Amino acid sequence: MTLQFAECDRARVARDPRYDGRFFTAVRTTKIYCRPVCPAQPRSANVCYFPSAAAAELAGFRPCLRCRPETAPFSPAWKGTRATVDRALRLIVDEGALDAEHACVEDLAAKLGIGARQLSRLFARHLNATPIQVAKTARVQRAKRLLDSTELPMIEVAARAGFRSLRRFNAVFVEVYRRSPTQVRRRPVKV
Repeated sequence: MTLQFAECDRARVARDPRYDGRFFTAVRTTKIYCRPVCPAQPRSANVCYFPSAAAAELAGFRPCLRCRPETAPFSPAWKGTRATVDRALRLIVDEGALDAEHACVEDLAAKLGIGARQLSRLFARHLNATPIQVAKTARVQRAKRLLDSTELPMIEVAARAGFRSLRRFNAVFVEVYRRSPTQVRRRPVKV
């Protein structure tokens, strides 16, 4: 979002909640930055606008104790425990955090700064699944995409999808699709 001073100033003066979390107001005279909905109303001549709280802090401003910018919409605090689950999902799905030979939920939880039991509880609450189940589903989906889009040998598909062995790949694939990877890969015969 490109910040336009006039638009930000109108939103700040009106305390428009639609702009909350989209920019932050910094007051030059007090060296404090606020959310657009803050009850404090400094003069427009004394303010400047930043696209993020981090940018305001980098410029030397400190957070307001009244409107608490760390609780602005779209911030991790605003998202609550869902932010931790989203981060764990990125690590599992995008980076294969549970695909390595000795990878475990305990290591993943340690990366996130919480305990393994807490991580499992958060997954149960937000996803109704365990981290291991999510990792298994991500591996099967990666494998299915590879089967559909490449002609790689099955052993290579299994390895690239994150499976530790061809036997495990075949077993999980049959469990999920009720067909072997070879049956899923077969193309319809053209007449």
